Amino acid sequence: MSLMDLQDWINIHAAPDSAWYMKRLAANDTLATNAHQAGPYIEKQFLFRMFPSLQQSSEANPRATVTAYIDSHADAKQVTAIWYNQKTRNEARITGWGGRNSALLDPESTGALAAFVFRRNADGQCSEIHAWVCDNRIEEDVIEDRIAGVEPGRAVIWEPSALGDLLTRPAADAASQTCRLTPDTMPAEWLVRFPSGIEIINKTISLRPLPNIAPDKRLMLRRKCEYEMFLSVEEAIEKPVITKGFDSVDAFVSHAQTVLQRRKSRSGRSLELHTKMILQEEGFVEGQTFSHSPESEKGRKPDFLFPCETAYADPRFPAANLRMLAAKTTCKDRWRQILREADRVPCKHLLTLQEGVSLSQFNEMKEQQVQLVVPAPLLDSYPEEVRPQIITLEAFISEVRHLAIAKP
Repeated sequence: MSLMDLQDWINIHAAPDSAWYMKRLAANDTLATNAHQAGPYIEKQFLFRMFPSLQQSSEANPRATVTAYIDSHADAKQVTAIWYNQKTRNEARITGWGGRNSALLDPESTGALAAFVFRRNADGQCSEIHAWVCDNRIEEDVIEDRIAGVEPGRAVIWEPSALGDLLTRPAADAASQTCRLTPDTMPAEWLVRFPSGIEIINKTISLRPLPNIAPDKRLMLRRKCEYEMFLSVEEAIEKPVITKGFDSVDAFVSHAQTVLQRRKSRSGRSLELHTKMILQEEGFVEGQTFSHSPESEKGRKPDFLFPCETAYADPRFPAANLRMLAAKTTCKDRWRQILREADRVPCKHLLTLQEGVSLSQFNEMKEQQVQLVVPAPLLDSYPEEVRPQIITLEAFISEVRHLAIAKP
């Protein structure tokens, strides 16, 4: 479908009777890992609100059937919302999408942004589901520019009928409250001027120094903490504005765009800044053993070069001792961007938080000499056959540290 179709689709479903659930499809949502889950994971408490009968039932694995339309791919199915309420499995999924023939379960959709719209009747029960599975980054930008940025492992809920419909919110189990700040506990200046990304990250590190935790887990725990902190600051600043209201639709739209752009800016830089801080904690010195956002060639700026920009620019420095690291939260449609960076480094290392890739996409990356770097806690989300070919952040750090010690 065209982008105009997607924009119209958003307008149609941004309605008072709708609730949006947006997520990036993990390999365990699709069939990329052959896990046979048969449907995307949906946060349990959200599904209970859409299908109250599930929670009210005393039977084992209660279910409710509804018609679902995958409007992006002109597909319709009778699907089943199920609460697996056994002691060994307590989760909710929607099944019956049609196997690998469904855009939602196609392994090639792993990492794609999917938007589920639950339309409810007067009783509050879901009467039908409409879904859009993005085929490319342009479609994802349309949704994220209009509604919210969506990161791997963090579903986002939007209910246009809610008082605070300017602000989406994370699904209940996507972020705990351990790093939330109240207006009384956050720096006073943050309530006057929204803090920069590095300010929030520095505050995160003060709460989560984690000196004895491996880099991979340290990165994941801090990212989670930072996200919670960001949301709490956003709420403290924006809730009074929303409650006060707006003088015009134009004023509302303008403010909404400010909020969305701030979220996108934070999402785009967060992983990169956290990685920089961890490198420094691991003994790397900026400008000597690594360079952040250097210029490898005119107009090309990789996220990180090792040992540094000066060594890269020196033709006498052996290319075999050079490394490049890109940091991208998602990699499904973005990994090709790094191929033109750092020409002297044939193998491009790519750090990502995406929860899995399809086998064919992994093989394509491998053919282009892209080496995936994935935090250890996420390795199980990748197909079993590719896990041995992925390295962790800790392993990458060890490799570049060895190169820094070795004589060129």
